[in-house]
Amino acid sequence: QVQLAEFGGGLVQAGGSLRLSCAASGRTWRWNGSGWFRQAPGKEREFVATINYNGESTNYADSVKGRFTISRDNDKNTLFLQMNDLKFEDTAVYYCAALRDATAWRTTNPTQWEYWGPGTQVTVSA
Repeated sequence: QVQLAEFGGGLVQAGGSLRLSCAASGRTWRWNGSGWFRQAPGKEREFVATINYNGESTNYADSVKGRFTISRDNDKNTLFLQMNDLKFEDTAVYYCAALRDATAWRTTNPTQWEYWGPGTQVTVSA
């Protein structure tokens, strides 16, 4: 069983930066694919970025490519999302997620991810 908890959300002006962290518990997390998703009010949850089990491969949504960076520290059981040049449309609740099938880490469909944190609010003021 994997448990996840996000930290680091908040209010930031457009053009600013935030770094989200996700603390993971469970012996298997280091072998899991991991990812960040977000959900804006009135919209469905959407893919932001995913990373394979050892951090050597990543995948990004086009809307965040070049601005966001996903990374992980398996020794500290922590997943990160560095967000730069934030835009108003990045406002959402951000969730970290994990799945047991390490080969499926590129999956962008949130319904296929098995473990979720409670989310952290990111608000970007225009």
